[in-house]
Amino acid sequence: MASRTNHPMERVTLESTRKTALTAGVFYLVTFASSIPAVFLLEPVLNHADYVVSAGNDTSVVWGCLLDLINAFACVGTAVALFPVVKRQNESVALGFVTARLFEAAVIAIGVVSLLAVVSLRQSGTAGADPGSLFSAGQALVAVRNATFLVGPGTIPAVNALLLGYLLFRSRLVPRVIPILGLIGAPLLLLSAILSMFGLNNQVSVLSAVATLPIFLWELSLGLYLTFKGFKPSPILSEAAAHRVGQAV
Repeated sequence: MASRTNHPMERVTLESTRKTALTAGVFYLVTFASSIPAVFLLEPVLNHADYVVSAGNDTSVVWGCLLDLINAFACVGTAVALFPVVKRQNESVALGFVTARLFEAAVIAIGVVSLLAVVSLRQSGTAGADPGSLFSAGQALVAVRNATFLVGPGTIPAVNALLLGYLLFRSRLVPRVIPILGLIGAPLLLLSAILSMFGLNNQVSVLSAVATLPIFLWELSLGLYLTFKGFKPSPILSEAAAHRVGQAV
């Protein structure tokens, strides 16, 4: 008698979940590959108050904006890829994770638009325009971007970690130490972000770095594990296989 794992429909299910894990893992790694270089490429506009009225380095800033957009799309990709699997654990929580990722991507996009507006002002507004007005407009747009960074990448990953961490911890789709990192890091990141909103903490500080580290490790380890290992055997995967086999029969 053939073993259950030799059933063609179950093999198809295992292959599809492996592809799902690989897709989600690659999207997670893309968020790192795009967001980290963007920090350095955007340095001219973020750390130089007179960028909009100076010579500037528009090419660097535009590339940084492009990488931030890639990061935003990859954020959505992680949630869309994982949703069909994690919804079997709790569909409401899984839908909340997708929504949070969409919100994070939208906030990142707002920050990108504000910086592209600075570049546009610098390129077209310097001739005959009041330097003081340009300077104020440029500073305001950079302030918008900094606020989006605090609300988006600085806060929402904590919500993502709570939602997805819960789903992965309960389902055992990955080693439990991985979601535990996210569940520990989430309240720390939220605390750091709230203190920053009230002016009690700086976004670039020791507290912010310590609060961000567990979330950084959580997302990186999750991306690497899903890319190179895939999902662990889990009851929700067995249920999915049994359901598909039943439909075939």
